[in-house]
Amino acid sequence: MGGMRGGGVQDAVALAEIELCGELMIVASTASGERLSFAVIDEVLRVREARVPVGAGCWGEE
Repeated sequence: MGGMRGGGVQDAVALAEIELCGELMIVASTASGERLSFAVIDEVLRVREARVPVGAGCWGEE
């Protein structure tokens, strides 16, 4: 397949995203409330950076 350069990298990223979504679904299925808190979601997704304020653009632009 001539035009499939970098496919392995894309596959690795896709698999990582699927794994994180699966972990999030497992936590959500065992949660007692209707929604997960941002703190729980961040913990599951291993987020350690500051959160972009609501209303900010995709990359933090106003």
